This record gives sequence, structure tokens and C-alpha cells, in this order.
Amino acid sequence: MILTVTINPLLEFRFVYPKVIPGNFHRNGKEYLLAGGKGINVSRQLNYLGVPNIALTFLGGSMGKLLRNQLSEEKINFSAIKTKGETRKASVIIDEQDQKVTMFFGSNTGVSGQEANEFIIKLEKMIRNCEIVVFSGSSPCAETNKIFPAGIKIANQYDKISICDTYGAHMQDCINASPTVIHNNLEETESSLIISLKSENEKRQYLDLLYGKGIKQVFLTDGGSPVYASNFDFHFRCDIPYLSAVDPTGSGDSFTAALAYGLYHDLTFEETLLFGVSLGCVNASRTDICNVKPDEAQNIKHLFSVSPVGKKMKVIDVTPR
Repeated sequence: MILTVTINPLLEFRFVYPKVIPGNFHRNGKEYLLAGGKGINVSRQLNYLGVPNIALTFLGGSMGKLLRNQLSEEKINFSAIKTKGETRKASVIIDEQDQKVTMFFGSNTGVSGQEANEFIIKLEKMIRNCEIVVFSGSSPCAETNKIFPAGIKIANQYDKISICDTYGAHMQDCINASPTVIHNNLEETESSLIISLKSENEKRQYLDLLYGKGIKQVFLTDGGSPVYASNFDFHFRCDIPYLSAVDPTGSGDSFTAALAYGLYHDLTFEETLLFGVSLGCVNASRTDICNVKPDEAQNIKHLFSVSPVGKKMKVIDVTPR
């Protein structure tokens, strides 16, 4: 079982119109709800990959009730800590003709210190019963900044694999807690840690820095730019050919889901990286979020290749002769 942890969930109100013209009134569009938040997106993608999982999150107010119903409707297995604060929401406007997506986010969920502590207690119990735990998304407020670092330490205590995909004020504390795997967006990493990752040398120094913190694997993604990754102290690069991108929302979450999938199924590092890039690219090619089927990713996996950067791992042929 894989546990995904989302401390800043989102209820999306999605409106689809044949053509969106700025300044005009738009009526009679198609409307539907979608459960959101990065960890919840990971859970949805894992469902499409056939991997058993459960999502832990906060839910509060009328939006929380709607999100609870939506999670059930999407068949996302979940458990939640109730908050007095209202769950955040977003309006998503989709232009079918031009395949453009515009998002308007509401305020983050307010979480009290007591609610955050209740979450950590629940988290510890759930970590005991999972194989892999995924900490994904932002922290909505100062009171919740302690949750991911605490959860990573709990996972280490119980010898569980942890994957962290986050940004913001708590990111350095998450790194210091030493998750097994880190996946980060390059721009979010630069702004969160106030560092530069422009050159290949800077990226590789960052990979080495995280390895020095005890982090076994690191994946640094940057939209359609090359992915830099490390497996222990070996560095790799995966180039991404030009692919038509419609909406990148959720592509990083599909990538994170692939990391959990690879660890769950004991795939090699290279197989996992290629699968993650493929899932992310398919997700970016449409307006849906994290519902890529395995064969859709497999169909484009041949477009990508992984090459070592710096020292190379020695491969020994142990085939019986």
C-alpha cells in the first residue's frame, strides 16, 4: 500500500467552453468538479496505474464536504482530519478550441496547531501500515510546516520508503529530515532555497548536496528541459524532445506517481525515470489531470533516453554461460 499525504488540498470547479474570449460573457459551458492537491493527484494517477493507495488530507467547511464527495466519486481511497477552516477552491477555465487553461486559486486552508498535531498522530499510524509514503504539495500555513519533516522522520523510524515533492518555507526542513527520494521542480527549488540551478554544474552540485544529506535518489524536473537525476552519487540526464504541451498541471504529480510505481514494482532506476518522463509528457498533452494509462506512457517511452553525466556506473555481465 502507498500512502499519499496532501496538506493543502483543492476543490476544482472546472468550466469548459468552445471558445474563451477575454471581456465577453460565457454561458452554458460544461461544468464539473475535480479533486485536487498534489498528493491527491498522485493518488488518482496511481489508481490508473493499478497500484493500491490511500490519501491522507485535511477537509473543512462546505468545500471540504464537496471535496469529500468528489474523492468518493473519483474512487480515491482517503482518510481526513477535519479543520474548522474552509478547504481551498479554484476555478479552472478551459478553452476547447485553443486548448488553453486558466486557473484562479482561492485562499489556502487555515489549519490550527491542534489540527496539525492531530494530523501527525494519524500520519504515524498510517505510515506503519504502508510500504511507501509520498509527501506532496505545498504547506498552507506556518502551523502545517512541521508535518512533512515530522512524517519523513517517522517513515525513517519505521524503515519505510519516503518520496518528497514539495516547495516553500518548509522545504529545507524536509531535506534535512532525509527522505529516501526527492522530486522537485527546478524553478520552485530555486525560489524555495534561494539558490541558482541554471548551469549543469550547479544542478550536479545540488544533487551531490542532497546525497550528502542521505537522500538516495533525486529527480530535478524543469518542464520540457532535460531532467537531471541522481541514483546515490551517480548522475544522469534525460533529454525531452519537443512534445505538444496543452496544460502542464499535474505533470509533476504524474512523474511522482511513476517514482512510487517504480519502487513498488522494483523497476530499475532508468526504467522508473523513463516511465516518469513519459507519464508527465502524456499528462501535459491534454487538459485532464493525472489519468494517464500505462500503455499511453509506454507508447512514447522510446522517444526518451537516459545518459550518465560524470562518472559512469560499471555494469557487470552475470549471465550464465
